[in-house]
Amino acid sequence: MGIQEIKGEDYSIQYDAESVTVTFQGELSLSGPAEYAPIAELLDEVANGEPPTITLNLKQLEFVNSSGISMLSKFVISVRKKKTIQLLVLGSNDIPWQQKSLRNLEKLLPTLKLELG
Repeated sequence: MGIQEIKGEDYSIQYDAESVTVTFQGELSLSGPAEYAPIAELLDEVANGEPPTITLNLKQLEFVNSSGISMLSKFVISVRKKKTIQLLVLGSNDIPWQQKSLRNLEKLLPTLKLELG
């Protein structure tokens, strides 16, 4: 299966099926749900396989706008509904938006493991 990738001008998102890890890099400033749809579909596809753990690696995601936060929030809620998936979110203390915004994801999914390094 290998690695799936979605690329834009300022960002790339890679899904490694072997480790069940989705890695976000760059700046996500797309305009609205329609532009985020391919990313949301990839995340849904990963969750629909109901793996024991999904890792979102956001350590190199320097910026995400409110539409991107909304997409991530909807994904976290969909994982909560499945009840069988452990979601691990990796972030960076060096990127200001991540400390506050990623902690808010924990409110949506109390079992979410957040690691800020």
